[in-house]
Amino acid sequence: MKVRVLGILSVIAVLIVATVCSVILTSSARELTQEVQINRVAALNRFAQLANDASNDNDTTQLKREMDRYSQLYGEGILIRLQQQTLSSGGLSEDRPDVRSALNRASLNLSDTTISTISPFSPNTGTETISRSFGTASQVLGEVVLEVDLGAARTKLRERWIAVGVAAVAMGALLLVAAARVSGWVLRPVHRLSRAVHQLEATGKTSQLPEAGPPELRELSRAFSTMATTVSQSIESQRQLIADTSHQLRNPVGALRLRIDLLRLELQTAKEKEAADGVVAELERVEEILDGVLKLAAAEHRAFEGAAGTRPASEHSRPTVIDPFPVLQGEVERVAPAVRLAGSTITLNQPDTPLELECNPEELAHMVGELLANAVKYAPGGHIAVTAKPTREGAAVVVSDDGPGLTAEQRTASTTRFWRAPEHSAIPGNGLGMTIVQRLAQANGGRLILETQEPHGLIARLEFKGGSDG
Repeated sequence: MKVRVLGILSVIAVLIVATVCSVILTSSARELTQEVQINRVAALNRFAQLANDASNDNDTTQLKREMDRYSQLYGEGILIRLQQQTLSSGGLSEDRPDVRSALNRASLNLSDTTISTISPFSPNTGTETISRSFGTASQVLGEVVLEVDLGAARTKLRERWIAVGVAAVAMGALLLVAAARVSGWVLRPVHRLSRAVHQLEATGKTSQLPEAGPPELRELSRAFSTMATTVSQSIESQRQLIADTSHQLRNPVGALRLRIDLLRLELQTAKEKEAADGVVAELERVEEILDGVLKLAAAEHRAFEGAAGTRPASEHSRPTVIDPFPVLQGEVERVAPAVRLAGSTITLNQPDTPLELECNPEELAHMVGELLANAVKYAPGGHIAVTAKPTREGAAVVVSDDGPGLTAEQRTASTTRFWRAPEHSAIPGNGLGMTIVQRLAQANGGRLILETQEPHGLIARLEFKGGSDG
């Protein structure tokens, strides 16, 4: 955006400089032309008067002397045609077409004292002629033709053009610098505001914007800072409300479960016990959802901390450089009984060389545990493989199974809160597992990637930065 604005301002600056220079140079050319014309017309009138006096006195000695002196001084020729003779100085001959034309016009009592506007691009050898007649009102006694050398005037005009050109370059550079500073002054708050909007979108938080730039942008920065603070507080309040509500509901749910357990001891018929078992199953589902919501609230809080670049409040939540294999080994051992009950098998593949990745070990264990729990739950009787692999940026933890897997659309939707595949609706679950894994991966600067495994199954890959990238 700055380049576009600076480009427009640069074009305007160039147009301004070009217009000013054009006016100055045109005025300068007219001024020099007028100066030369006034001087030469004065000289022409003087020689016309001298020629008239010489014609009346029949003595051209003084006239000839003045003509020679003028030609020596200015390097310009003079030709005066009297009734008895023609006088010339400076090598001006009446054989030249322009001189002959000037004499003919003057003989008709037509004065020609106009000089064309001087141009700096014409050669210095170019000359012009001016002419007039002398005599009485009723009789022309002779004609005077004066050669005008414009070389000196053109040289002077070129010098002015060079001076104006240098000044134009300096002015243009100054205007460009001013345009760059003005565009930076105007656009810097816009860029800060854009970054703040993206930060608020990604993290729910943003820093206070400085009040800089034009008054309108300062007011916009103040309004955005106020809005961002309100939004951040609202998001934090909602997150805290969910966590507090889930936590507070655990106590009455626990008390309700205890009462039902006591009630089941007094039930006699099979129908009553079956109804009680249904109530207990629903309570277990509620407890599972509350537990998942608490975990999700904690995971999202960590994800927002990671996206905002702030240090977690707890030392135990901060990412560290670890070897992932011991964590994987512990989670595989923990899930082994559930794997056997499901009729599945599990293998842990040790990497050829020790790997390092940047992640909180407890949160890595939580993520791997969720992925293993999903594999056991949705791929019964299948094979589960766990491994750690090096990547271009660090290392990845991979959990794969040969179960039914998910379609591309389902893999995209699987990280949405409470989403469950329609074909898995009969399997117990709360639809929060993948969401929690994704949020915890983001909190540790990593990402969750879900892919299909051929011929069937699901691959869940957690990618993290390596120890040297931290």
